[in-house]
Amino acid sequence: MSAPVQKAARQVVGWREWVELPELGVTTKVKVDTGARTSALHADDLEFFERSGQPWVRFVVHPEQRTNRVEVRCEAPVLEDRQVKSSTGSITHRPVIETRISLGGQSWPIELTLINRDEMGFRMLLGRTAIKRRFVVDVSHSYVQSHETDLAHRRAAKKVKKKKKASKKPGRKSVQS
Repeated sequence: MSAPVQKAARQVVGWREWVELPELGVTTKVKVDTGARTSALHADDLEFFERSGQPWVRFVVHPEQRTNRVEVRCEAPVLEDRQVKSSTGSITHRPVIETRISLGGQSWPIELTLINRDEMGFRMLLGRTAIKRRFVVDVSHSYVQSHETDLAHRRAAKKVKKKKKASKKPGRKSVQS
């Protein structure tokens, strides 16, 4: 009788994490959603075009939640136009792109559908196909794989934004150097 095959231990992720999409130049917070098969990225101003006879798409990503203040302009080849059934049961056609994602010290290619997620709480959903055989989700935790340096950087950036807002209040003068 042969010994059972040992599976490699999978890393744990929380129900929300910070990820990087390095090929797109985007860092954003994601909801890890095992109920969604496909991953989805918030995208505005989709413009389809051809490059070397292949379909491409230009789009704008607003990586911060609840604001369009920061925008990242992106381009990517279109893999296909996919029919997707939303959580409400409606069917939409979405362009699908492939890009690399970085999470928990790993980097791998994933497929993303592009859709306007302005009304949603998260700018990106990380679906079960993207995390299959890589991670186990612990829904009782958040930011398990988000590095403390990333979180410290984000906290510092928020403080700078708050200081800039305070210096622009009426009655205060901002100092120009």
